[in-house]
Amino acid sequence: MSVPTTPPPYLDDAQIERLAELLEQRAVPFKGFNLEALDGFLSALAVSPSPVAQGEWEPAVWGGKPPRWGDAEEAAQVQHLLMGHWNMCAARVRHDDESLPDHLAPLLWLPEDPEEGEDALDESELDVGHDWALGFFTAVMLREAEWDKWLDEHEWIEEIFDQLDRLASGEVVDPDNPDAPPTPVGYQERLSIVSSLPSMLADLNHHRVDALTPRTPIRRDAAPGRNEPCPCGSGKKYKKCCGAG
Repeated sequence: MSVPTTPPPYLDDAQIERLAELLEQRAVPFKGFNLEALDGFLSALAVSPSPVAQGEWEPAVWGGKPPRWGDAEEAAQVQHLLMGHWNMCAARVRHDDESLPDHLAPLLWLPEDPEEGEDALDESELDVGHDWALGFFTAVMLREAEWDKWLDEHEWIEEIFDQLDRLASGEVVDPDNPDAPPTPVGYQERLSIVSSLPSMLADLNHHRVDALTPRTPIRRDAAPGRNEPCPCGSGKKYKKCCGAG
């Protein structure tokens, strides 16, 4: 089967399932990403302070280096899926939670009935958003110094990172009492953070675009010399007219 030369703008259900299978077979056993971690990783790259080339980020997906594929067609299929996922994440960050189309929603595991109480779920089902946040922070490390600069300059970005850290670590440390035991992050809090991911990404993307937009300095026309005719047309010297005082 021939592979289209242009990656899709987003992945459909069948493509998502196929990419998830490939990652489970060829990435996860080598400490690479599952689908959820890849989604967080690519989402962070989409809002990164500066671009990260595929040759720099792709090895992390597979746990160090891309696998050897069976043939050129299989390798092309993998790239088709991977770049379709990238396109999906790049499009996602241009929407907040109110305008986000369903086909661009974050790809992370949720219980069939998110409203179920914690007692009705297995322990593994309470870890909502964990892998997504780990993937996000893995991408942050590729531009650590630049992210640190943003964090130092903008408290609201630090607040976003605090929320994501709760997903990744599963606990909250009291800043006023760092020696106290950390508080576990509850299931409902995890769901709340996950539901706000699109808005977080949209805010970061707005900031990224704004930071990259060249600023044209306001130029003021040079004032005439003090002894030159005043540009107002009075016939007087500038120093005796508009330039007085």
